[in-house]
Amino acid sequence: MLAFLAGAYIAFGGLLAIIVGGGSPGIAAENPGITKFLFGATFPIGLILVVVVGAELFTGNNAYFIPNVINKKQGVGAVLKNWGLVYFGNFIGAVFVAYVITHLTHIVHNSPFIDSVFSIAIGKTSHTFLVTFIKGIGANWLVCLAVWQGMAAKDTTGKIFAIWLPVMAFVAMGFEHSIANMFFIPLAIFEGAQITWETFVIKNLIPATLGNIVGGVVFVGMFYGYLFGREK
Repeated sequence: MLAFLAGAYIAFGGLLAIIVGGGSPGIAAENPGITKFLFGATFPIGLILVVVVGAELFTGNNAYFIPNVINKKQGVGAVLKNWGLVYFGNFIGAVFVAYVITHLTHIVHNSPFIDSVFSIAIGKTSHTFLVTFIKGIGANWLVCLAVWQGMAAKDTTGKIFAIWLPVMAFVAMGFEHSIANMFFIPLAIFEGAQITWETFVIKNLIPATLGNIVGGVVFVGMFYGYLFGREK
């Protein structure tokens, strides 16, 4: 249930980003950097909800359990079980928002929103495996730092700001977040884009997911687990 909610929350962030950033074609034509910022500035509501109200997000969990594994407080099997359940739940939540909340209500059915939906999905499925993999590392490196900062903050305002900045940065820079892509690309498919589910999985979801795992496990979980999480 918590995984379903997290997938839905991330999808809501993606939808808001499409409405605000994708709904500004005039700004995009003259100042593309500002449009990227608008897209990034509105997307973080998803992770803010995950951390503040509580939900299970696969990408955040990539780093969350690693200090416990390093200290032998949890086994690898328990971590993999969590990842599998949460990944599946995130997928169901994201696709639910894409189809039921967005597609069936025609929120993005007209220009300029539909143009943005198609452009995002085509762009995300046009890279090589290696490029998407590396972009996946960058995305979850920043997402897990956002989660780390959010947990460290002592009040709601602090958590919101701590989460917002790194997430805004990864979205504005164009990195690949597997759970967000479970919303963006299926939405384009539902809206009629010439993209198949096979293309989505092979060209984006698999390399983005693997990159997310490396970004969260290695560059956040292992580094900070080793530096600060070891038993004295």
